[in-house]
Amino acid sequence: MGWRDRLDALWYAGFGDRWDIVRFREEALALIEPGMTVLDLGAGRGALPELNFKNSGARIWGADIDPVVGENPHLDRAFVTGVSELTGVPGEAVDLVLCCSVLEHVEEPQPLLREIRRVLKPGGRFFAKTPNRFHYMPLIASITPTWFHRTYNRWRGREEVDTFPTRYRLNSRSAVARHAAAAGLEPERLWTVEGRPEYLRLTPPTYLAGYLYERAVNGLRLDALKGVLFIRLRKPAR
Repeated sequence: MGWRDRLDALWYAGFGDRWDIVRFREEALALIEPGMTVLDLGAGRGALPELNFKNSGARIWGADIDPVVGENPHLDRAFVTGVSELTGVPGEAVDLVLCCSVLEHVEEPQPLLREIRRVLKPGGRFFAKTPNRFHYMPLIASITPTWFHRTYNRWRGREEVDTFPTRYRLNSRSAVARHAAAAGLEPERLWTVEGRPEYLRLTPPTYLAGYLYERAVNGLRLDALKGVLFIRLRKPAR
């Protein structure tokens, strides 16, 4: 057992790899009901098993700007879309839009949120997970180039092909509330979570720094500084 495994067991026994995506899945499954139509926004090639909702009893659609979405095995129907347009997705046809680790790449929030409102049925929901821009990792990412992000993620064991430029235009509770209201969506719940410091598990000193940060923000309830932002919006019912 290496040093990382020992510290994982000591400090974060209840956390596994991609723990934030596991939490996203748990929250999403609580929202999905049999017979629903669910749209996975930014579905990509379906690399993550945690984002496979095909056996949930719902119809699973996927949308992405990359044509590789057509190869996603988790989808019943795939749409190749524009950057801010959900091209081909019918209006008021979707009960739930899911969006995992995508909003940090959005250049223009307003057009996208208006499109989400268009495709949602009245009373439908939008549920997303994204980094909180006031956490140390987005702050560092904001001042470093994409090539550095790719290199850093390679050190962490993540494929470079899954690293994209970040914008952080829709990555705080205040920004989400403001843009959602302008797009005609109602914030239902916005909350942040800080857990195992994935980006700092490279060396014992960096892991210790991440652990101390996590203990501080959770102990002092500094929600504005926690790393993961969860977003739940609703389209008003008629």
